[in-house]
Amino acid sequence: MEDPALHALDTLRAVGKAGIGASITALMAAALLSAAPAHADEVGCVDTVFKLIGPNHKICIDSLPDPKVDGVVCHLSRPETGGLSGAVGLAEDPSNNSIACRQVGPITIKEDFDAGEVVFSERRSILFKKLRVRRFYDTENNVLIYLVISDKLIEGSPKHSLSTVPIMPWGGVEPRNLPAEKLE
Repeated sequence: MEDPALHALDTLRAVGKAGIGASITALMAAALLSAAPAHADEVGCVDTVFKLIGPNHKICIDSLPDPKVDGVVCHLSRPETGGLSGAVGLAEDPSNNSIACRQVGPITIKEDFDAGEVVFSERRSILFKKLRVRRFYDTENNVLIYLVISDKLIEGSPKHSLSTVPIMPWGGVEPRNLPAEKLE
């Protein structure tokens, strides 16, 4: 199933020069149709730059359990812009994100998923930038792959981070409902 927000983003790119009215309409549709596929819990933050007015710049770490795969948790580090613009929500956060995913229990795939499906999505600026975590499955090597990227309305960032989780037995419990089993 295609992510409605991605469809709206593609539509916005296609609209391009059609005018501000069409762009605003498509942007509003994207905002209404996009619900975060998963919720991240903040583990903690560290300040990186002191700001006299407003919050400091910081790096925050989030814990992100995969909503469709039991037994996998990702930890995502992301910068947050402080200062006055960060305090009022007008700052655009940098695209320097990092991800580490690990098997933390027996792996069970609860639902089918598409290659590149969005596991987590978060706005990184007031209008045009999103951080996305996407999931892939490497059937040949029996590995889940998680990719974090930032994209913008017009142009995304080539900065990314990747983490892999080999699907292994856990405490004598074999993984269940793997995509390869469903293909047989």
